[in-house]
Amino acid sequence: MRAKIDQFDLKILEALQQDASLAMTELAKTVGLSTSPCWRRVRRLTELGVIKRQMAVLDRHLLGLDFVVYAYVKLAGNSRKNLQAFEAAVAHWPEVVQCELMTGAADYLVKVVVADVVAYDRFLRDQLLADGLVSEVQSRIVVATIKDASPLPLAGVAG
Repeated sequence: MRAKIDQFDLKILEALQQDASLAMTELAKTVGLSTSPCWRRVRRLTELGVIKRQMAVLDRHLLGLDFVVYAYVKLAGNSRKNLQAFEAAVAHWPEVVQCELMTGAADYLVKVVVADVVAYDRFLRDQLLADGLVSEVQSRIVVATIKDASPLPLAGVAG
């Protein structure tokens, strides 16, 4: 079910996507509300699940996580049991920062972030291919990241 979002909510969401550490008084000032109504709106958006969490965006290069791979994963069988088992396993692999169920030749597109090719090989052998759920992996190594944005495009969302 789609949440009812008005223009003030959109302004709040835009501001929080840019800097979730804003103090409530600063956020309220930015969106043109007083502090209490702004706080109530943020709480409502959180309770609705529109705001899922607040987190810090880290620089992976400064942390030595320089190797990014998109892996197209095909399961050994497309049963509900295999899908659920794979998705449960992915949830526990910190190297996987994104996983999408796909249509087409691959079942999943998995984004993996690790230190280097050796770490990726270890991830492939010890996790991705270890349980027999996966029949095929096609890896695409990222050469350069051109855009890395997490804010959602909110234009046209209100209604």
